[in-house]
Amino acid sequence: MPPLRRRTGRSPRAPLTLALPAVIAVAFLLLPLAGILARTRWGELAAHLTAPATVEALRLSLLVSFWALGLSLLLGVPLAWLLARVPFRGKAFVRSLVLLPMVLPPTVGGVALLLAFGRRGLLGPYLEDWFGITLPFHTAGAVLAAAFVAMPFLVISLEGALGGLRPGYEETAASLGASPLRVFLTVTMPMAAPGLVAGAALTWARALGEFGATITFAGNLPGTTQTLPLQVYLLLQEEPAAATSVSLLLLAIAMLVLVALRGRWTGTPAVRDRTGRPAAAAAEPAPADTPEATLASPADPGGRWPLRADLTGFTQLTLEAEPGTTIAVVGPNGAGKTTLLRALLGLTDRAHARLVLGGADVTELPPHRRGVAWVPQDGALFPHLTALANTAYGLRARGTPRTAARRDAQHWLDRLGVGNLAHRRPAQLSGGQAQRVALARALAARPRALLLDEPLAALDQTTRARVRHTLRRHLDGFGGVCLIVTHDPVEAVALADRVLVLDGGRALQDAPPAEVTRHPRSPWVARMLGRNAWPGATTARGLRLSGGGTLVVSDPLPPGTDALAIIAPEAVSVHAERPSGSPRNVWPGTVREITASGSRLRVLITSDDAPDLVAEITPQAAAELGLAEGATVWTSVKATETTLVPR
Repeated sequence: MPPLRRRTGRSPRAPLTLALPAVIAVAFLLLPLAGILARTRWGELAAHLTAPATVEALRLSLLVSFWALGLSLLLGVPLAWLLARVPFRGKAFVRSLVLLPMVLPPTVGGVALLLAFGRRGLLGPYLEDWFGITLPFHTAGAVLAAAFVAMPFLVISLEGALGGLRPGYEETAASLGASPLRVFLTVTMPMAAPGLVAGAALTWARALGEFGATITFAGNLPGTTQTLPLQVYLLLQEEPAAATSVSLLLLAIAMLVLVALRGRWTGTPAVRDRTGRPAAAAAEPAPADTPEATLASPADPGGRWPLRADLTGFTQLTLEAEPGTTIAVVGPNGAGKTTLLRALLGLTDRAHARLVLGGADVTELPPHRRGVAWVPQDGALFPHLTALANTAYGLRARGTPRTAARRDAQHWLDRLGVGNLAHRRPAQLSGGQAQRVALARALAARPRALLLDEPLAALDQTTRARVRHTLRRHLDGFGGVCLIVTHDPVEAVALADRVLVLDGGRALQDAPPAEVTRHPRSPWVARMLGRNAWPGATTARGLRLSGGGTLVVSDPLPPGTDALAIIAPEAVSVHAERPSGSPRNVWPGTVREITASGSRLRVLITSDDAPDLVAEITPQAAAELGLAEGATVWTSVKATETTLVPR
């Protein structure tokens, strides 16, 4: 958010008590650099930098720094991933070890390396006797010293970038059939590329300028370990003007690295500009491993895959469905809907699912081998891949040749109406377009079970109807089971064969949509369907409400039954004065809200004598009653207009 400005248009002024020390700090940092610039003999600069000893030291510095960078990448990238992604005992200690070389005096680091890898160190004698490797006073020793001091910059920067990535991207890739190694190479690292680049640049710059650990552990041998910083040290004693020139070279290199990074020390995943172009884009990845002959292979389009799942933990239920069944999962926030999907994928500890697909128990298989595809709420499109590459990802992960995978991917994008966007990246798509691409990606993978977490939520009404129709046509021929988490009653009725109602991790109802619509057993579902739902216990006359009072019904249940009273909004009558006549249930109330619903108005009425009630009336009736927020009214419901449903 941009800073607020005063009406005068002037920028806010910093307090003098803060500005003055800040200026002194800048001067403190700037003056030594200015000293180098002031004392440099510009006429002799070229001669100093092209001197044979300096050229040799520069060559050796570049050699050592790039080898140190390679060693840091080889060891530091896995270490950063471990610290960012894997919980384990002693993580704080390991992170402290990573940071230690940054706060340790370099000469102490050199002594430590000497005591570990020297000829009389802990490991040095074995390296020399078994492999003939001697590190002290050797170029390899200089590389080791530089890597020891510089690698923490890479680990910290990359760990920050990896920590900023939402696990949803990697989990979605796994659900599409990508192995952990493939996910790491094709999703995790491309998205963390800015952090990796920043860390690598800082590591290289630090290795290039390393002095203390190198001279202590590797010595100062011309042509072998005498790097530029060590050359500066020698020149300072013999030829100060040349030392200043070489120092200027190192200063220029360091400043170029810092300016190029523009302050991105910790890295930022998938940084983009306003045009939607990613800061670090990657081409469509080739397969990183050979597909395994397991459930990860694409499902046979003509195959049949019944599902049985026994869930324990937060979500406790048994779910069975025949091939081709679509189940809408509904319930209030926190009911366990997403936990159910994640348990089927094997991605959560909150619940455990014993899952059988097509007669094969896949419980012990990792997510990428289950043949279960997932579309999370936000779609989780990989930002470094185009829409076409995203859609082809699952097929490529399972070994489909690139041309065939792209052809199938284009087919699915066309079916969902976004084929013309195939070469755009996710940042260049609207929310609805991105959601359709995510849906196409899951369908293209030909899974044996399909899990959709509010797949149409980001679409406008017109697009939602079209995509719903396309999805329905696909599900009609789908040989597996599809679970759709939704808050849209139209979606549940139009797409699902069954509606599973969850609350607190338990199943309140599992029935066809028509049955759930007629007799909802959950207040939340009844309200989702646009109805009033009052819980209570039945009496001989009707329902004793949980907040006090009694609702009279014409067809009561046996007394003592825990039940839900369902009242349609159109069955609620609104009066300016207390009504007389046949209504058995009459309450005074206050109008709290009036909203339009098609050609009618929905009026929320609160009362001290009854729960909140929604009435649906015509605009003409509202005008005749003079309804407005805060108006006092009377409401009535006939006993015959109330349905009791056991809970």
